[in-house]
Amino acid sequence: MPHSARDRLIVALDMPSLDEATRLVAKLGDSVTFYKVGLELLFAGGLDLAQSLRASGKHVFLDMKLLDISHTVERAVANASELGLNFLTVHGHDLKTLKAAVAGRGTSKLKLLAVTVLTNLGQDDLRLHGTTLSPAELVLRRAKMAHDAGFDGVISSGQEAAKIRETIGPGFLIVTPGIRLEGSTMDDQERVTTPESAISSGADYVVVGRPITQSGDPKASAESFVHHIREARRKTTRA
Repeated sequence: MPHSARDRLIVALDMPSLDEATRLVAKLGDSVTFYKVGLELLFAGGLDLAQSLRASGKHVFLDMKLLDISHTVERAVANASELGLNFLTVHGHDLKTLKAAVAGRGTSKLKLLAVTVLTNLGQDDLRLHGTTLSPAELVLRRAKMAHDAGFDGVISSGQEAAKIRETIGPGFLIVTPGIRLEGSTMDDQERVTTPESAISSGADYVVVGRPITQSGDPKASAESFVHHIREARRKTTRA
């Protein structure tokens, strides 16, 4: 579990080049302690950057969103466990995949997070996927399945955080993307929340990308998000 408001902010390095990501990390300096490296950057040398960040004392979230047959997922997670990173994501679509990921993780300290429903998907999108469940209902179903499989937590929007926390209880990590400050643009997101709303609803971490990475002053923007997280924690009086 994180120990400060700063540790609860995860900055998403969702950018096309290693040079761009490296420059941003340098600009952010000590204002950020936790980074997410996803698919876009991984194909541009992001894995090397992830290991470099970890070696420098930063926390790293490897956002792979793994989804494949059980054997492949198990072996992929086993290899990822050797990297010494902090978080890894797996799509939470089925119990076999989740159990395979747990088996692959073995005794390593890597924390596994199940992706429930992407924050850019709404009710109409899910209907096209063949389900009549609402986003909130599907998120909760997948969160329970991930918990039963032995996962450490889930990725979900802040709109579902309270129900997950109420149903599963403490100790199960909730990591919330789609975070925007009040009055900001939604970009391509559907289910967004403010950092205050996410934290007060039970989220442990918030993931922020473009509001920081595309800011004219990324460091000041990061500090603003840390402030909002700190205030939310103070108001909810949670450690």
